[in-house]
Amino acid sequence: MEILLEIIVPVFGIVALGYGAARTGLFPHDATKGLSRFVFDYAIPAMLFRTMATTALPETIQWGYLVSYFGGGYIAWIIGTLVATVVFKAKGAEPSIAGMTGAFSNTVMLGVPLVLTTYGDVATLPLFLIVAFHSWQLLSVVTVQAEVGLGARQEMRQLPVNVLKGLVTNPIIIALLLGVLANLLGIKLPGFVDTLTSTLGRAALPCAVFAMGASIAAYRIAGAVRQATVGTVLKLTLHPLLVWLLATHVFTVEPLWRDVAVILASLPVGVNVYLMAQRYQAAVAQSATAILLSTGLSVFTVAGVLWLLDVR
Repeated sequence: MEILLEIIVPVFGIVALGYGAARTGLFPHDATKGLSRFVFDYAIPAMLFRTMATTALPETIQWGYLVSYFGGGYIAWIIGTLVATVVFKAKGAEPSIAGMTGAFSNTVMLGVPLVLTTYGDVATLPLFLIVAFHSWQLLSVVTVQAEVGLGARQEMRQLPVNVLKGLVTNPIIIALLLGVLANLLGIKLPGFVDTLTSTLGRAALPCAVFAMGASIAAYRIAGAVRQATVGTVLKLTLHPLLVWLLATHVFTVEPLWRDVAVILASLPVGVNVYLMAQRYQAAVAQSATAILLSTGLSVFTVAGVLWLLDVR
């Protein structure tokens, strides 16, 4: 229990600190945007680059691990879509946002600090494999589903270009690829590069969690509580349960990798769900409410997952 408290209290305590500072105006909105930009564009990419450049890479990718994580997510996604369509009579792009709510985790701002705080550097590789595949893949799927629901074909024709553009301009993906490339080529980081990336990387974890707390302060319980509750339940309970079942009983995934996948699946709804809802002007209230609900409740559900995974 002491170890569990040493993980949950610091991580979610900093989330609460960021949230409180932003809600009271002590940390203004422009500062939140600037800190988030620093985390996403500089601190986390520096940490990822250094880590991937110096970590021993496996000979083969554990596809069972990736299929367990994303397979569980897509099952939750399908269920969310069906519930939205059948129960709540959602139309157009709304079912796609409902599905995404049940599967899209806050992997960068909360997942990276939480997993590394829990397991340390040994969890680096499985963590960043999921990070590398996460956003571009799920954002592509929601775009296709939303455009089909709207009957708009132009956006779908542009999808491959948009995905490629998103990949080549994403600092996190660039850092991951450069780090892996340096590792494969056997390039040893010069001392000043190692020091620079290490220093930036040390700022990544606390700044990311604080920025996340400050960011969610902008959200409110905006309505559509029933729909948001369904999405929250899918995200915080069904998604991690499905990942555990797949990684344990369908695929042979080593315990550490399985546990990293389950923890990432147990995280609250990522802010990209709200951004996609805004883009399509569909289920905006539902997504905002789900982000706020799931983030608050995740303090308890993540603690429960860590306890069940025997993190003491």
